[in-house]
Amino acid sequence: MNSYKHGNFGERLTTAANARKVAFERFRARPSMDDPGVLEQHAARKAVAVAREARAVERRAIRETEAVRQAAEQAARVAEQRARAVEQAAREIEDAARAAALDADKKSRALALAAEQKAARDARYAARKARRR
Repeated sequence: MNSYKHGNFGERLTTAANARKVAFERFRARPSMDDPGVLEQHAARKAVAVAREARAVERRAIRETEAVRQAAEQAARVAEQRARAVEQAAREIEDAARAAALDADKKSRALALAAEQKAARDARYAARKARRR
């Protein structure tokens, strides 16, 4: 230890005692809990805490509202897609029914044509037989 800072042990003890006295005096000089300044500080801190909590609640409400809005938009999009899918399926069914009707019509025409051709062939055959006799 350097001798120029603290001369001897007695001086160090005196310095430490004086430091403890100053700290104790500072502690005693503190205002009590019912002091108007302390009460004002507590009220200000409480007001800040209440305002902070109110802002947090407001932010939470905004987030929840936004989440509900997004969920509603998503549900609307899904419903619209399903409606389009149903419309598309209905169109496909109509097209298939129309195609089936055309196929049935074509088949009936083909059958009628085949029947006419057979009748004409049979008539030719009968005429040929009649000529031979």
